[in-house]
Amino acid sequence: MPRFEPFAGVRYDLDRVELDDVVSPPYDVIGPKDQAAYEARSPFNVVHIDLAREEKGKDRYATAGGRFDDWLAEGVLRTDSEPGFYAYRMGYHDPDGHNRQIVGVIGALEVLAPGEGDVLPHEETQHKVRDDRLRLLRACRADLSPVWGLSMAEGLTELATRASGAPVARCTDEEGVHHRLWRLTQPAVVDAVAATVASAPVVIADGHHRYATAVAHRDELRAAGGAARGDEDLLLALVCELSDGQASVRPIHRVVAGLPKDLDLVAALEPFFDLVSVDGPISALPDRMVSEGGLGLVLGADRAWLLVPRDPAAGPEGDPPPDAALLDQALATLPSHVLTFDHSLDSVIAAVDSGQASAAVLLRPVDVRQIARTAVAGRRMPTKTTFFHPKPRTGMVFRRLST
Repeated sequence: MPRFEPFAGVRYDLDRVELDDVVSPPYDVIGPKDQAAYEARSPFNVVHIDLAREEKGKDRYATAGGRFDDWLAEGVLRTDSEPGFYAYRMGYHDPDGHNRQIVGVIGALEVLAPGEGDVLPHEETQHKVRDDRLRLLRACRADLSPVWGLSMAEGLTELATRASGAPVARCTDEEGVHHRLWRLTQPAVVDAVAATVASAPVVIADGHHRYATAVAHRDELRAAGGAARGDEDLLLALVCELSDGQASVRPIHRVVAGLPKDLDLVAALEPFFDLVSVDGPISALPDRMVSEGGLGLVLGADRAWLLVPRDPAAGPEGDPPPDAALLDQALATLPSHVLTFDHSLDSVIAAVDSGQASAAVLLRPVDVRQIARTAVAGRRMPTKTTFFHPKPRTGMVFRRLST
């Protein structure tokens, strides 16, 4: 079972900066316009490291590593005086307007490759992204943002809520999500958190590329210096209990560009789906997809179809395949094209309406427990299948590696 250890976190000195000005979402949900906006908020915003730009003849990785070291030397970042865990809470409103709260603990989770133990990914990764994150990790020698894991053990939520007093860090993001962080240093609580997480498997919910990067970094350092266990055996992780309300999963839609203009896409998809023409606003299509069991195809403002899979084979646990897997089979038969991913319904529709994309395919969200069953079975969903919401904020706490 996985180790989960306390660590001495690196955090912003709140006498030097306003936290709202220096934190950001994870790197992989920040577009170019958002990046520029975060950069303008503060010279110490974490995107200046996480998505550093080339500067003064140095590539962006060298720039990021030097900047992280400078902020530590200048006291913009400070290291906590003793190891501990960090209770983390995200308060938000769901689409129906109800108050929700996600509660977990940030610590150093053991890095285990598939087959080595019970840290279980559920989604495929892309080599290009892993390579980028590995070069950044080498340069900064720090975990910048936590992966998000779901523990199958009971009791972690109760332990996380033992944090008392004012949080040591708090901020509110652009979507109105309240992020709060407390230190957990009482020996009995630290021991209980470590033992609870170590008692059951942890499913990687979000941050698969960061986790795959940590595995590659661990193996790289072991090959260079032997098999001694060090900082590279662990990575920064937010672990929450796998229970109702502790995670909200949204779909990641597909945007298809570059198809031949004379291609009849509806006809090309018919071997895989029953297509039903849809009237009415496209904004209502996701509800119909859920009620009628299909994906959504958008070719224009008034051209949309419901794609009902033709007899999809259930997986070993009886779960139907995720929409992403069904769609991948169909897309593989199409002429050469460019596929991009976007969780925003408005954004993918705009891409089609503007002519930037040939089509958009809307997917349904995957159930959290199906994700867990997939991971336990040792299987993977296609890359960019799940979008967990809300996102933990990058910059609440960092983990420095000594190697």
